[in-house]
Amino acid sequence: MNLDNFGMDTITLPGGLESKLQASRAAGFSQLMLWSKDLVGYPGGLEAAVKLVRESGVRVTGIQVMRDYEGLQGTLHDYKIDVAKNLLQICKAVGAPLLLVCSSTSQHASGDTAHIARDLRKLANLAVPLGIRVGFEALSWGRHINQYMQSWEVVEMADHANLGVVIDSFHILANRGTLEDLDAIPGRRIVMVQLSDFMWREIRSPEERLETARHLRVFPGEGEHSAELSDMVRRLHRGGYRGDYSFEVFNDDYLQMSPAVVAERARRSAKWVTDQVLRRGLRVREPAFA
Repeated sequence: MNLDNFGMDTITLPGGLESKLQASRAAGFSQLMLWSKDLVGYPGGLEAAVKLVRESGVRVTGIQVMRDYEGLQGTLHDYKIDVAKNLLQICKAVGAPLLLVCSSTSQHASGDTAHIARDLRKLANLAVPLGIRVGFEALSWGRHINQYMQSWEVVEMADHANLGVVIDSFHILANRGTLEDLDAIPGRRIVMVQLSDFMWREIRSPEERLETARHLRVFPGEGEHSAELSDMVRRLHRGGYRGDYSFEVFNDDYLQMSPAVVAERARRSAKWVTDQVLRRGLRVREPAFA
């Protein structure tokens, strides 16, 4: 494991697309997770944004994010399929190998796991001709799927080689998920790991969960769950996961700093995470930076 395994999510960085790409490269990162809005909202338009990304030399690890997709019927389902097709085309244009899908929060969505698996299988089929994989992530406030083992169970039920599970440390920590269950997920079926932490041991209400998730995350090594994060990364590594790690850190304070400063924090965090894997049998090191 080295710096090539890590990248930032553009949601973590202030500024426009160009400054985010530059900061990422300057800090030594070769990959970056993009949001569709980074591209479609670029002042020069989508084609210019795609050209900028491709000329930057930064490898795009995936596109965020398909929301409230699974478990729908009728016109709602058809509408979401149309949105998904558009996002898949954006993935193809920018060379992103992965479309991320987060579990539905919609009150109109069915909780039937067979229905959810069927919808995910359909999306995975749509992505095959484009050479894109689909990753399914459990939001900790998802209506029916809100634990990572639930997301794995429906991915396993869908039984599609083009579909995998996304592991997000924030949602696991926020839901006080059991890390031992990670050992049951084959590393080859995990398509992305998203890392972040937060500054308090427990989240006490749904409102605090959303506030923390959207505004107050921090990099691994900066928060209160260093032991859990170390255990998580070691388990994933031991289980055979050798894919990408993305720092998905929603933090309003970071957005008031320069992109270079935030990117340097991310670089130190990557070093911290790597140390946890290399120091397998040792006591968890205290956070190394503030």
